[in-house]
Order: sequence, then structure tokens, then C-alpha cells
Amino acid sequence: MHHSTKPQVIVIGGGFGGMACVRALRGVDIEIKLVDRRNFHLFQPLLYQVASGGLSPANIAAPLRSIFRRQKNIQVLLGSVVDFNLSDRTVILEDQISIPFDYLIVATGSTHHYFGRDAEWEPLAPGLKTIEDATEIRRRVLTAFEQAERTVDLAKRASLLTFVVVGGGPTGVEMAGSICELAHQSMKNDFRSIDPASARIILIENSKLILDKYHVSLSETATRDLKALGAEIWNETRLLEIFTDHVIVSQGGNAKRLETNTVIWAAGVKACRLGKKLADAMQTPNQVDRSGRVVVDSQCAVTGHPNIFVIGDLAAFSAPNGNTLPGVAPVAVQQGDYVGGLIAKSVRGSRPTQPFQYWDKGNMATIGRSRAIVEAGKIRMSGKIAWLVWLFIHIMYLARFENRILVLFQWFWNYISRNRTARLITGAKEQNVQDVTLPH
Repeated sequence: MHHSTKPQVIVIGGGFGGMACVRALRGVDIEIKLVDRRNFHLFQPLLYQVASGGLSPANIAAPLRSIFRRQKNIQVLLGSVVDFNLSDRTVILEDQISIPFDYLIVATGSTHHYFGRDAEWEPLAPGLKTIEDATEIRRRVLTAFEQAERTVDLAKRASLLTFVVVGGGPTGVEMAGSICELAHQSMKNDFRSIDPASARIILIENSKLILDKYHVSLSETATRDLKALGAEIWNETRLLEIFTDHVIVSQGGNAKRLETNTVIWAAGVKACRLGKKLADAMQTPNQVDRSGRVVVDSQCAVTGHPNIFVIGDLAAFSAPNGNTLPGVAPVAVQQGDYVGGLIAKSVRGSRPTQPFQYWDKGNMATIGRSRAIVEAGKIRMSGKIAWLVWLFIHIMYLARFENRILVLFQWFWNYISRNRTARLITGAKEQNVQDVTLPH
């Protein structure tokens, strides 16, 4: 890499936080290197639409190079960061290339958390964080219907048509809702041996209510809406074991076996491994909290390194009320914006001291077509109006990273026609259609 006299800024991760940070540094006389393992920005809130065949992956992702093609002070690098050398102020990539920095922003997000059972459970119950996860879930869900169509054994068919979603947060609720719509509406007349509407979609949640971060009235509305779509909700139920053809759950202290071939994980996230690497490089292991997030100060910087920032899902930022900010896109966007502004001023010779303040515009979750809940301060909405608010806000965010009129049209059309055009089984492994007997 050529040596330049301009301040070098490295941003790791092209998600919501990293992207907002790069945008905020537009027109500043610096050199930015945006390093990401993927060559695209992914609009994660709509991944569940890919997993249920409503949208195709290209609808919710945009190449980083095209997003920043007009911003002259940035270079996009495809690569994985494996380590940091803080004494040399360099970031080390997987091929041992090191890149120097004056300012470093780490925004690599979070990944699935199987509570210590990662190795056993991950292959059996994919989570929903990447395009690959979404297409893998789509493959498993659609393949289960295809196998059920060919199966004469009724018990086997019932097991194939049972879908278990673990975790009653927004991702779990959206996933369960869209599988219900897939089974009850989109594929209604597509099969001859089976009735897709006979599928059981079971949402398992440990606590008393789904969406328990919301006001009780909204949680109850969401529960009613999901049940109306055809889902079963098992509250106060803990998952004990996952096997290829069944799960074991605990309800009221009793273990219960449930036959199912498809389990989807939406129960927990932990910070990406880079947080620990950074803490190790700083020789402050206690800089990382229980779920692997890096503890940052009021300016999103790490202790003793005012030029190193951690933002988004990877950061443990304590709000003035003592709560750690949640791992949601608006937090990442606002932190990215703030840190970009800090660096811009710092480069120009005046580093401001005001702390980062998160403006909470509220939370929302969609349950299905025309069903959503929105909570912003004292305002609580549900039903069609909430769904339109949800739709509008997602469209605003989508449109920000390229003009996506086409996607919106397709999405809107899918919703009106109740058709899911991206119901493709791809990436199938050969052993999928196993021990299935055709009806004579």
C-alpha cells in the first residue's frame, strides 16, 4: 500500500454502522479504507423475507463499491481482519498484509449464540444473519414441503410439516409469521398429496410473552396476530436438545418430545469474534462483556485509545440510565454518524468532547401482512397502521443505499398478490431427498 501523508482511517465492516461512518466522512481530506469480508452491504431487517421466498438476495443487498463509487476518499477492500498491532497502529488481514491507521472503527456486528452448544446445534438449526443463512433456511423449509408431497408415511409427513422457530424476539416472530403465510397463502393450491395449510409452525419462547421488550398490550396483540396466521406459541418453554428429526423441550419442568425436521434459530446473538481480538491486542481482556461486546466510553472509543472506536452490535455502550444500548440498526447508524463527525472535527484540529447520545425513535416488529406493532415513547400502534409505518420506514432505509423502486414494486406486488416469487431451492446438498418412498 502506498504511503500517504493524509490521515488514514480504517473502517472494518460495511454494515449499518460502518456505512454511516464512511458517509459522515464525505469530503474530509483523509484516506478511508473500508474492509469487509463481503463485497456488499446487507439490509438485515429484511433477511426473513429471503428466508421465506418473498424477496431474492439481490433485492436486499447492494455492492459496497457501487454505494461509494462517487465518494473519492474511500477505497473498498475485500478481506478478513485477523489481528491488530496497536503499537504499530496496523490492522492485519488474513493474508498477513498489514494496513496502517490513524483512526480505527470496528463495526463487525454480531453472530448467532447457541449458549455453548454452537458446534452441535448450528448445523441442525441455522440462524438468520447472512444471505447464506437465509437461502439455507429457505432451502430447508421448501424442501420439507417437497419431501412431504412424496411421503406416504403419515407420521413422517407430519414431522416434515412441523416447523420449529426458537426465540420469540422480532426475528423469531417475523420468521414464524412468514412461514405461516407461505404455507397458508402462497402455496395454497400448489400441491396434490398434501395441504400446505396443515403445516404446524411452532414458536418456542422461554419467557412468559413473545416480544417481551415491548409493552404487554403489544406483546398480547402480536400473540393474537400470530395465532390468527396459524402459528402455535409455546411460552415458558425451554429447548433442551435438537436432533435431526425431533427436538426435546421442557415445559413446566417436564421434558416433551416434538417430531420435526426443520428448526430455525432466533434465540440469541453474541458479538463477533473481532471484539475479543481487539481486547487481546490492548491487553485488557475485561474490556469485553459476557456476550463478547467491547466496552466503550461515552464517545464510543475504547479505554486508553481515543483513536479506536467500536460501534453497533459489537459495542457495549452504557446509556445515561445505565442500560446497555440494544443491538439494532438505528443504534449502529447513529453511532457511525457520530464517530464520523468526531473524526472529521479531530482531523480539522478540534476534537469535540460532547458524548454520544442515542435518540430512540422507537421499536417495531412485523408479524405478517398488514400486521405489525410499533412502540415509540408513549405511542403504541398495532395492525394495519403500524404495518404501514413499518413499511414506510424500511423503504426509507432501503432507498438510502440506492434507488430501489424495482424492489419496492416487486415486494409490494408480492404482498398484494400473496405470491412469493423467490421460492427457489438452491444450494441443495445431494443427500436431501433421502429415504422417501413414492406413493404407488
